[in-house]
Amino acid sequence: MADTEGNLDAKQFRPDVPQEMAGFHVKGAGSLDFGMKHRLGRIFREDGRTVMLAFDHGYFQGPTSGLERIDLNIVPLAPHADALMATRGVFRSLIPAGIDTALVLRASGGPSILKELSDERLAMSIEDIVRIDAAAAAVQVYIGGEHETQSVHNLTQLVDAGMAFGIPVMGVTAVGRDMARDARYLGLATRIIAELGAQVVKTYYCDEDFDQVTAACPVPIIMAGGKKLPSLEALTMAANAIAGGASGVDMGRNIFQRTAPEAMIKSVSAVVHEGLSGAEAHAMYLDLSGGASD
Repeated sequence: MADTEGNLDAKQFRPDVPQEMAGFHVKGAGSLDFGMKHRLGRIFREDGRTVMLAFDHGYFQGPTSGLERIDLNIVPLAPHADALMATRGVFRSLIPAGIDTALVLRASGGPSILKELSDERLAMSIEDIVRIDAAAAAVQVYIGGEHETQSVHNLTQLVDAGMAFGIPVMGVTAVGRDMARDARYLGLATRIIAELGAQVVKTYYCDEDFDQVTAACPVPIIMAGGKKLPSLEALTMAANAIAGGASGVDMGRNIFQRTAPEAMIKSVSAVVHEGLSGAEAHAMYLDLSGGASD
C-alpha cells in the first residue's frame, strides 16, 4: 500500500537545477509530436513563459463584475496577452476571428455556484475544440474534492482525446474551501495532474516552498491569479511565482477588475517576460494608469 505520508519526507526537489528541455522551449514537451509543440508554442513564447488572460468565470457564476460586456472590457486587452482562456460560447460570439492570440478553451463544466462545484463533466467534444482552433483545452481537477475521481476521469478522457488530435490539455487545480493552499497540497495536486498526462498545469501560488512545487512538476506550471488583490500584492505574487519556477501567470480578476486593466496586463507581462520585480512592475502600473489606487 502506498505511504500516504511519504510526501512529507520528500526533500530532493533541487529547484536550483533546471529540468532538461530536450530541444524545445516548453518544459516537458520535448518528446511530443509536432502538432502538440506547435500549439504549445502559440501559448508560450521563446522564453518558455506566458501571460494568459482568464475570463471563463461565467461558465459557473454568470456575469461576473468586469465581465458584463466582454466585447468592451476584454477584447481590447487581447493583444497584450499571449493566450486567452474562455468558453466556446464566448469565443464564438464575442472574440474576433482574426485575433492572433492563442485560445485556451474551458472544456469542463456542469454545476453553477448554487451547487457542489466539484461535480463537473467534460462539456464539449474534442472535435469542437479542433473546430475552434484552440491551442489547448482546460479541465478542472478537484484533488481531495467530493467528486475527485470523476474530475480525474474528465482529465484522462480529455488527455486521450487530445493525444489523438494533437491538442494539449491544461489541468486546473481546483482548491476547495476546506483545502490548504500550501506546498504539500499543491505539490500533490500538480504532480497527479502531470502524471495523468496533462501538458500544462494551472495552480495557485503559496508563500513557502513554491519552488519545490514547480520543481516536482515535470510540465509547466502557470500561476492562477485568484481573487482580486491590491495591485502591488498581485504583481508581487506574480513576480514571486516566476522567481519560484512558474512558467507564466493566468490572471483574470486581478486584471479585468482594475481601474486601468490595460496598464495592469502590460505590467504583468513585464514581470513575466522582462523580469521586473513586483515593486518595479507596480511603479510601471502607476505610471501607465495615471496613479490608479487599486
